[in-house]
Amino acid sequence: MTDSQKCIIGLVFYPGMTALDVIGPQQVFIGLPGVELHRLWKTLEPIKTDDGMMVVPDTTFEDCPQLDVVCIGGGVGQGAVEDDPEVLAFLSKQGSTAKFVTSVCGGSIFLAKAGLLEGYRAATHWAARENLAQLGVEVGTERVVVDRNRITGGGVTAGIDFALTIASIIYGEEIAKITQLILEYNPAPPFDVGSPEKAGTELVDKAMFFVQEMSNLKVTQ
Repeated sequence: MTDSQKCIIGLVFYPGMTALDVIGPQQVFIGLPGVELHRLWKTLEPIKTDDGMMVVPDTTFEDCPQLDVVCIGGGVGQGAVEDDPEVLAFLSKQGSTAKFVTSVCGGSIFLAKAGLLEGYRAATHWAARENLAQLGVEVGTERVVVDRNRITGGGVTAGIDFALTIASIIYGEEIAKITQLILEYNPAPPFDVGSPEKAGTELVDKAMFFVQEMSNLKVTQ
């Protein structure tokens, strides 16, 4: 893609979402040349994320242009939204024409329910892998899964890796590398337990209990 070409990217926001799922990719995307970014929801009213932060969409589903990249993330509160017919219809419509159909974390559940992952491999948050598999999707455990024009990231922080992967595909490796350097994305976590494969059964079980407790709390609120 040349600097004169426009890439229209749409990030779907919704109540109960995990902000970092899309805020991470947004930070990558806004630094790329020619990007027109839309923060999408049914209305332009402020949205409360699952950590209590308020975010404001700037484009409604109705006013959204045809997207080159459509992306949705996950969140503790996604269960209340992932069967919403308006959301699924929007994803299905945009997904039928977008150059890249994408998600981060539990966002792949939305894509599957919108009929956009049939015959594709996809990543998701480790705690949602079983749910995604039950929807007939071949689940990949990689941090980012690229299957033709379906690009999906694992849980939460994988969104940055995911976005840099998209940047490399669309703009080339050099632009993606420059973007990574500008963001000083040089992760050095204090613990090597960032995936269930590394964390071990005991820690995974404790983390799963915590995730379930958070989800139950969200449902009763």
